[in-house]
Amino acid sequence: MVGAAAWHATIALVPPTPPAELASASVTEFTERLASSAPVPGGGSASALVGAFGAALAVMVGRLSADRPRYAEHAATHERVVWGAEEARRRLLELADEDAVAYGRFADAARLPREPEAARAEREQALREAAREATFVPLETLRQCQEAARMVQALAGRSNVNAASDLNVAAHLLAAAAAGAAANVRINLPSLGDPAEAERIEQQVADLTAAVERDVAATHAATAAGPRSPEAGA
Repeated sequence: MVGAAAWHATIALVPPTPPAELASASVTEFTERLASSAPVPGGGSASALVGAFGAALAVMVGRLSADRPRYAEHAATHERVVWGAEEARRRLLELADEDAVAYGRFADAARLPREPEAARAEREQALREAAREATFVPLETLRQCQEAARMVQALAGRSNVNAASDLNVAAHLLAAAAAGAAANVRINLPSLGDPAEAERIEQQVADLTAAVERDVAATHAATAAGPRSPEAGA
């Protein structure tokens, strides 16, 4: 087993993966890169981008509801959601890039030599370190999706009724993004080389996924029911 410094020296033996810079790409450019035979960007970056779309719709609905007399009693909710969902949107765009870079580093580690025995040990250590990054980036994507789904749910029944369908779309997008992020976390857990840590992360994934599903279901139910009165903490 080698330390972090040795791992970075080992990774330097293979060509570095360039920054993805997906957040600044146009939708056309992103989808063209996604449709190419290159492994990066992949499902993790796509999940983060879809989550950013969902969060952006939440911001839009919040802004369409703010400063309107009909929804004045929910003004504090609108302000909180616009700020919180915008933060999630920006972070999810960053995570689209981070996921591509993380997977690229894992792929770089996988290309390291397996022989002789010392090289194999370095490769295994490099893979474990890269797997951690490839696990924690989509885990953060899942967290941001959960936060955005919470913002969406807060608006349901407390926002512009003309944008109810947009709020439902936001919920659908965040549900899909969260499911994709969870899948990307889980596929990397066996590569961590630490069953106890993998179990802890799996529990986090289960908890976050359940929270997203609850908020999404509540959003659909509330928008179908129509406007409601303010609630504590809304």
